[in-house]
Amino acid sequence: MASQESIIASQEPKITSQEPKMISQEPKTTSQEPKMISQEPKTTSQEPKMISQESKLASQEPTVTSQEPTVTSQEPKMISQGSKSASQEPNTSSQEPVTTTSSNPSSKYSNRVVLKTILEPSDRWKEFVDERVVVGGWVKTSKEVNKEPAVPEPQQQATEAPNVSPGHKDVRCVEIFQSRIPIFRSIAKIFGGGGSSHPVREKPEPAIPEPPRPSVAYLLVSDGSSVASLQVVVDSSIAPLSQLLPIGTCILVEGVLKEPSMQGKHSIELKVEQILHIGKVEQDRYPLSKKRLPLEALRDCSHFRPRTTTVASVTRISSALTFATQTFFHDKGFLYVQVPIITTTDGEGFSEKFQVTTVLGKDGKQNDTGGVSLEVVKAAVIQKSNLVEELKRSESNREALASAIQDLRKTNQLASQLEAKEKLKSGPSMKADKPSFYGDFFSQQTYLTVSGLLHLESYACAMGNVFSFGPRFRADRKESAKRISEMWMVEVQMAFSQLEDAMNCADEYFKFLCKWILKNCSEDMKFVSKRIDKSSSYRLESMISSSIEKISYMEALKKVAVKFELNQEWGIALTPEHLSYLAEDVYRKPVIIYNYPKELKPFYVRLNDDGKTAAAFDMVVPKAGTIITGSQSEERIDILNKTIEELRLPREQYEWYMDLRRHGTVEHSGFSLGFDLMVLFTTGLPDVRDVIPFPRSRGKANN
Repeated sequence: MASQESIIASQEPKITSQEPKMISQEPKTTSQEPKMISQEPKTTSQEPKMISQESKLASQEPTVTSQEPTVTSQEPKMISQGSKSASQEPNTSSQEPVTTTSSNPSSKYSNRVVLKTILEPSDRWKEFVDERVVVGGWVKTSKEVNKEPAVPEPQQQATEAPNVSPGHKDVRCVEIFQSRIPIFRSIAKIFGGGGSSHPVREKPEPAIPEPPRPSVAYLLVSDGSSVASLQVVVDSSIAPLSQLLPIGTCILVEGVLKEPSMQGKHSIELKVEQILHIGKVEQDRYPLSKKRLPLEALRDCSHFRPRTTTVASVTRISSALTFATQTFFHDKGFLYVQVPIITTTDGEGFSEKFQVTTVLGKDGKQNDTGGVSLEVVKAAVIQKSNLVEELKRSESNREALASAIQDLRKTNQLASQLEAKEKLKSGPSMKADKPSFYGDFFSQQTYLTVSGLLHLESYACAMGNVFSFGPRFRADRKESAKRISEMWMVEVQMAFSQLEDAMNCADEYFKFLCKWILKNCSEDMKFVSKRIDKSSSYRLESMISSSIEKISYMEALKKVAVKFELNQEWGIALTPEHLSYLAEDVYRKPVIIYNYPKELKPFYVRLNDDGKTAAAFDMVVPKAGTIITGSQSEERIDILNKTIEELRLPREQYEWYMDLRRHGTVEHSGFSLGFDLMVLFTTGLPDVRDVIPFPRSRGKANN
């Protein structure tokens, strides 16, 4: 009996280690919150009973706890509520809603504690030592370490083999003897007979396998809430470590936060006591590993990119910029307006647009017209319609009717495609009658919006200052590292304002974003400065402290012409290389270039009194180039009419836009900021595809 008790005691170190923790936490509570003692003794007194029962089951069936996490998932709810209240206390003391180091915002909706609550700021972990918490995340790195024997080897072997006499201290001899017992028994039965006329042949007993050596897994776990990761320590007696070690494994565990026994780069670690969930990984198909993958390779698996530290940090910065945008315009009295993504209006006049249509073949490709003329197809539509009507009246052959209806539908689709093609060939200046789109979803040509500024004007002319934030699309085949097919834009329109007002608002908004990131994303910016661009934080600080430089188009052209040996000819477009030279080499700070030639700007920009320039501006910043474009809109209907006629734009698209000038016109101006370019500028990354969660570029639309 004494040997069996020693076995049980050796198998249940966890129970004895848990009870003192629970006892040590109660005195701490009594000293700080004497009122809460009378309310919580029942909970604390019942908890050890539940643990002791579960530990008995665990000692009898060691595999149950790892396979059935739902059995143990009831207890952490009681424990995690205490951690929630503890984590929420710092939030009440903080008065700034912008501080990202506030306590776990998800504690109300989940048992787990967000790792950012523990790890940021870097010295906050001291508040959580000896706290019992539930954390979850994904394994980034892992290693398994064998445990040293807790007792001297002879005593441990005597405990593991209680049937061996105390005199046998050589374990290897005992194992050899035990492995030979089946042979001795077989020989004895063959020669001795064993009381039977025929010898009975027994199966040899298998050799007793060596028990697995106890080990500990050290897991570096991240939940995406911060740059830092938490070291999680799991003993092999709790769960099979082979399930936890693969990179990418998702775990939900409960344990106690402790200071590491050995000094290292981790200030705190979690000693796991229960495994609540294991999300396994198919290692041969999982694309991420310990080695750092280049960003170009990660674009092919965009659904796993946020699990990397770089993309996760960029995503948190992008989220902060989104919240900063909403905060800035809300505080300035702007109203948020959603503009349509599907539109019938070309927002700039001659931009490359994506056409929206539902007229497609079964293979997903637009049906081939085969060189058939539109007149022939329309005549076929009339004939087949008559045939369908005759078959409906006769009601004699249902199969023939179904076939005729299907044939008519395909012919209508073909007619719709031919009409669309003919309109495109005729050009925007042709004043053709409005076509009827047979079988298509909309009754006229529709596109994905290039710009929401025109629609935003209608609300600015009724409600004052408004802004919008959403995706914009360009079917431009000339893509670059700073422009792809789908990008998000922040667009602003202000009533009763002129060009100078738009430039001042753009300058203030840009500096507000820079301040917000430095104040609220300090840990992410430290990582960005270390891993991506060493000058990223300094660049943001210099943008805040420097005053913006404002120069006219002609002044910019003169400075560029000297450097690039250009003719100072009016109307030359300034290339991205020219603009970068002005911001990075000449002025070394943000530059606003205004009063462009009217031919270089959209039709709706206000014409200046000189008749040559348009009231438009570009804000150029180092590293990112043009990040904001703005203008004062033309409010005079006669001049706008003249511009539309000169450019030979389809007038029917802009009749609603002209109505704003006919009925209660007002001076108004605005601008648009390339949001993805702002993230690019902040992080210092070279390609915009690496800051967009799911980038869409020519030939690629993953996921």
